[in-house]
Amino acid sequence: MKPNAIAKTEPDKLADDILEGADAIAEFLFGTNDAERDRNRRKVYYLAERSKLPVFRFGSMLCARKSVLLKFIAGQEMRVLPPEE
Repeated sequence: MKPNAIAKTEPDKLADDILEGADAIAEFLFGTNDAERDRNRRKVYYLAERSKLPVFRFGSMLCARKSVLLKFIAGQEMRVLPPEE
């Protein structure tokens, strides 16, 4: 393979994995609740700004991969606090 060559991946698989926009990310993370929609979108922007959420940008659009978010959440769940004595 040439050094600058991009590995060929299945385009449908990648397209299905990407969430485009803070609304889509918020819906994936928090569900569909119309009453909380704006608040959840702001949570996504806040967490992204603080680097507490694995996101990236296409131009000005905030994006995330579903698979990366799920792995991130699983990793957070695995973190264990020491038991209190």
